[in-house]
Amino acid sequence: MKIYTRTGDGGATTLFDGTRIAKSDPRVDAYGEVDEANAMIGLARAAGAGRDIDDMLVEVQRDLLAIGSRLADPTERIASRVTKVALGPADVARLEGWIDGFEAELPPLRRFVLPGGTPAAAALHLARTVCRRAERRMVALGILEVEFLAYMNRLSDLLFVMARVVNRRAGVAEAEW
Repeated sequence: MKIYTRTGDGGATTLFDGTRIAKSDPRVDAYGEVDEANAMIGLARAAGAGRDIDDMLVEVQRDLLAIGSRLADPTERIASRVTKVALGPADVARLEGWIDGFEAELPPLRRFVLPGGTPAAAALHLARTVCRRAERRMVALGILEVEFLAYMNRLSDLLFVMARVVNRRAGVAEAEW
């Protein structure tokens, strides 16, 4: 199978149900933003966020592929058949558990934190902002399950806390505003 198909050369793409839509369609924009968040998380992993964080981020990347797949599946053609694209309250709770664990390592937040620090922390901050943008696109789409929106919301919180933990573990002080 070749990576190029030439079917998108005219500015349209095909969803899982076979529907052809413009690449500027809000649905394509939403799953594109989720894909970008996934790539930014890959950058954070490559920058060396730490073994425990890396293991969690791999799970998150798999979850983001599931969300992107569901966004590309408006008639839920694959949703009922493929369990790896199913996300629910337990997945949101998993992120919350990770957040709680990391927050136990951190001093309480008293001010806004300027994004930056180590390369891994800076990449996590950037992934957080892309995640927020993806969440906004999903809200604008208006038809997504609440669990997916909650997941994206919690994920941006997790990425923020992870960035703080990476800096703290590296001995890099946070720049406050």
